[in-house]
Amino acid sequence: MGGYGCIRRQGPQGLLVQPQRRGFAIASVTQTEQPGSLPSATELSNQDARGLAARVKAYGLPSLRRSITQLVITAAGFALLWLFMWLSLEYGYWITLLLAVPAAGLLVRFFIIQHDCGHGSFFKSRFANNIVGRAIGVLTLTPYDYWRNAHAVHHATSGNLDRRGVGDIDTMTVREYQGLSRWRRFAYRAYRHPLVLFGIGPIYLFVLKHRLPFDLPLLKKGLWFSVMATNLAIVALTVALAMMIGTVDLLKVQIPVTLLASSIGVWMFFVQHQFEDSYWRHEGDWNFHQASLQGSSYYSLPRVLQWFTASIGIHHIHHLCSRIPNYRLQECLDGIPELKQVSRLTLRESLKCARLSLWDEDIGRMVRFRELKKGQTADGAAGRS
Repeated sequence: MGGYGCIRRQGPQGLLVQPQRRGFAIASVTQTEQPGSLPSATELSNQDARGLAARVKAYGLPSLRRSITQLVITAAGFALLWLFMWLSLEYGYWITLLLAVPAAGLLVRFFIIQHDCGHGSFFKSRFANNIVGRAIGVLTLTPYDYWRNAHAVHHATSGNLDRRGVGDIDTMTVREYQGLSRWRRFAYRAYRHPLVLFGIGPIYLFVLKHRLPFDLPLLKKGLWFSVMATNLAIVALTVALAMMIGTVDLLKVQIPVTLLASSIGVWMFFVQHQFEDSYWRHEGDWNFHQASLQGSSYYSLPRVLQWFTASIGIHHIHHLCSRIPNYRLQECLDGIPELKQVSRLTLRESLKCARLSLWDEDIGRMVRFRELKKGQTADGAAGRS
């Protein structure tokens, strides 16, 4: 079956290779793939996953009308809220902070549009995707080409224990952690603490690291140009706004929006892959389709939160076929209802994920640090048997 593949492929040195027309072998759809009969996530076979991959491809076509409508509504809403936040400074900063919540939500929505552009799924035109993605990157403080490259590696390696470290959250196995020195254990525990992951970490990532991403090879001049161009555009926009409304007012309005949106963004990315029954395998056992469905959560959010996050919580479908625009993910989920049974995570359940920090290879699930002390991992269980 010919056509554009649903995944970005990884080339030498983990760099992005643009999608190419290629054959896409799909296993025949078996009885387990009929609506209502899909096995549980832990039993999902490669054949089941590949059969579902064949079916979701039908939703991988963007609509120019829907894309433009989503972009205009998001931009207009963000601009109006930003204006109201500035005007509210006269009446009380608490009003400004209240308005910062939906404004941050719209900034997250902007980021998902940028994300879709990076996958080539928001518009049919690659040129349009790149122009819009780079422009939004100035608002989200995210250099588009650099991020797109790293995110493509994430899609190509998600859940692979032997290819961690690019575009993901650092995750160790229990054995790796136990083999660390005391100082390195402390450093990893500090890194995985919720206050760092969702408080300090987002500030560092979006405000500092994206300005000078030293993990980017110096020879990648095109990506460095994207970083520097984004930085210059951010400076130009900041100076222009400061001249219009004053530096202090600008900081009062923009800082809470940026901080809140950054934390929400990192939380969403975290909970989409760091849940108890996630999928981690070594290279020889790793499978793209199974990793997509079992290693990416279906984050079932209330409708209003799903709207602000542009349905990116339906992440297992997105990883199975990244060419599906965000506004068609719910449509795909409704059209293939058995996908609702895979890796589903509610808002309440997701809060428990914040303390998950290590992958236990023996029992095949994410565990907390305190479980090591209580002997609840496989090693502890083996010692009791």
